[in-house]
Amino acid sequence: MTIIDSQVHAYEANTPKRPWHNVPNWPAHVTGDEMVAAMDKVGVDGAIFISAFGLYRYDGSYAVQVQQAHPDRFAIIKPVDPDDPNVADVIADWKKTPGTVGIRIMLPKESGRKADDPGIDRIARAAAAHDFPVNVLFWGNLEVGTALIDRHPNTRFIIDHLGIVQPHVPPAPPQAWADLPKVLELAKRSNAVIKVSGACTLSHQPFPFPDIWDPLARVFDAWGFERCLWGTDWTRAYAVVNFEQAVEPFLKTDRLSDSERAMLMGGACAKAYGWSPRKA
Repeated sequence: MTIIDSQVHAYEANTPKRPWHNVPNWPAHVTGDEMVAAMDKVGVDGAIFISAFGLYRYDGSYAVQVQQAHPDRFAIIKPVDPDDPNVADVIADWKKTPGTVGIRIMLPKESGRKADDPGIDRIARAAAAHDFPVNVLFWGNLEVGTALIDRHPNTRFIIDHLGIVQPHVPPAPPQAWADLPKVLELAKRSNAVIKVSGACTLSHQPFPFPDIWDPLARVFDAWGFERCLWGTDWTRAYAVVNFEQAVEPFLKTDRLSDSERAMLMGGACAKAYGWSPRKA
């Protein structure tokens, strides 16, 4: 099977040439070349490279550079700015950039944005016009995220990280899956799919994280494997689980059939983004 990671973040070291906006608890650098080497080590064929908002905000230039160097391994997505009145033009230009497969908006509760935010509306309409899926982070803010998806039935949405707040450092919160009922309700929206990314960070047990499978089974039942996109969220999850630990439980669990594993770990992602890596 072809394994596609639905969410990775590569980046250069923090230098004046390409300074970081924030300094997270990530490795000092995981360049595109280093990401490819890490993928090769764990058997990941390709990945959706999300330009890291915390580091580069709305600048996707490093993602473009990496995709040009590794066009067979990465497709790229960048966040776009709801406060930019010309954001529709930004999306149109991004659509023309080789290797691009979507855009991203950040909609956590602390953003203070509502579902009818004019800038979010502009983004959703432009994305629909260009048949570009909108990746949206609204963990901890599911009511607003759900209202956004309902407000734009002609826009395709890809929900980041199960829609569930995930820790940046261990341990997982005591009620890590508290929002799961809202996530299951979201599955009724036919214009949305969901990333099963960063799931291992929600475990209260050590590797291989056996306690994730009962809640994930409910996600799979509600959404269907054709609408569930596995991913590691490496390197954002770096301080909680390493890359191999985020891959191996899904490869080796007996809770998935071969066909379910193939769809979850690659098939659904290829369908959602219209992209597959080219194997050597």
